[in-house]
Amino acid sequence: MEQLPLTVRRWTRAEYDHLVDLGVFHADPVELIGGQLIVAEPQNSTHATALGAADDALRAALPPGFLVRAQMPLALDEESAPEPDLAVVPGRRADYRDHHPGRPVLVVEVADASLRFDRREKGSLYARAGVPEYWIVNLVDRVLEVHRDPIADPRATYGWGYRTLDRLEPGATVEPSSIPGTRVAVADLLP
Repeated sequence: MEQLPLTVRRWTRAEYDHLVDLGVFHADPVELIGGQLIVAEPQNSTHATALGAADDALRAALPPGFLVRAQMPLALDEESAPEPDLAVVPGRRADYRDHHPGRPVLVVEVADASLRFDRREKGSLYARAGVPEYWIVNLVDRVLEVHRDPIADPRATYGWGYRTLDRLEPGATVEPSSIPGTRVAVADLLP
């Protein structure tokens, strides 16, 4: 008996938002990534500590006019509503009362078990959306991976990647390219 290939149902962000409004996912932590529903991995204590540390460090360093959103949705495109560990967006919280932000200036993911997925899938997704800078707090190697300058890349998962990658160790500092003069110690991002 010949087996037919499986059909994958792709979702739009509008359909996903409707399901969220209906409470379908209230017990399941899911994200819409490239039209697919992805179940978020549970956080171990190291991940949770690093997330909190990075949140604290960014909030302390940012000038007025920017805010940090922790594990909240972004409206990147018609098939993606990821919930990155941290996203820095312009404005005030009230600016996003009726819609999720779509143009973060910086996205941060804390990665241990998800490192490969965060590098390949999420990195390509954020680059495709034009996010100018993407940081991975790499808990495996204890470095900060700074991805900058989105560029078309037909080899990447979503056809986009980042032109530059810097790996910064705990003794370094980093300055978000979209927020000149804002410096963060890499050691403050790693537990």
